[in-house]
Amino acid sequence: MLLAGLSFAVMSVLAKEAASFGYGSIELVFYRSLIGWIVLGLWLRSAGQPLFRVRHRDMLLRRALVGLLALLSYFYAIVHLPVSVAVALNYTSPLFLAMLLPWTLRESVSPLQYVAIGLGFVGVCLLLQPWDTPAADMLAALIGLASGLLAAVAYLHVRHLGALGVSEVHVVVWFAATGTLVAGVFALAGGWQWPTLAHAPWLLGVGLLATLGQFAVTRAYRHGHAAVTAAFAYSTVIFSSVLDVLIWNHQMSSLAWLGLVATILAGIWLTQQPQHHKGETP
Repeated sequence: MLLAGLSFAVMSVLAKEAASFGYGSIELVFYRSLIGWIVLGLWLRSAGQPLFRVRHRDMLLRRALVGLLALLSYFYAIVHLPVSVAVALNYTSPLFLAMLLPWTLRESVSPLQYVAIGLGFVGVCLLLQPWDTPAADMLAALIGLASGLLAAVAYLHVRHLGALGVSEVHVVVWFAATGTLVAGVFALAGGWQWPTLAHAPWLLGVGLLATLGQFAVTRAYRHGHAAVTAAFAYSTVIFSSVLDVLIWNHQMSSLAWLGLVATILAGIWLTQQPQHHKGETP
């Protein structure tokens, strides 16, 4: 899982660097999705599995669209905020997921989990410090926070698809294909910037590292302890914070660091807690 965390952190750094060359968040989503689609498509074909002839295509498409909105929001935050802040906001998804579970999957949330949710959002406030943040940065922060909410909704779709017997690989392939087509159309409509040979390593790195991270996450959950794996997923936030300091010399106040730690701890706590259907004894 540490490999996945490092892959996603470096991918975020490459995306921010690519944005400095003039690539917008929609174009970055396109390249990230296209490369993932090619790699996963080739892997499925070599395994003799169909790419699109699967059941529950309507639900796969809904999940892909929600995931695409989450990815667009995430990349927008990466472009306009420090990488560590954008990643931390995206990793608020367990907070939103815990809030959504009682209303969607009828899984109860304990009082202690509500305390963790509150702690997590207090951490977000300390991290962002809205009382002392320019409006443009706050807009980017709210969009980054929306990526966490949308990621939680996408996870609910994955849970439902898994219960229906749809493989996770097909979920990811549909997500990559949808991202390629939709982001490609909007990128063309908004003024396409053709990649140069000098920029190719950055764009290829975004797609390849995202795909590598996805494979590493899948393997970690398949062969490791789910609770431990979920906790180590937050290594992405730690790696991103270190890279932020090393590359851009990004300095956060003590209050912001406290907020970052509180958000991480709240997320880890929530990922460790078993869920109970309503009516069950916790």
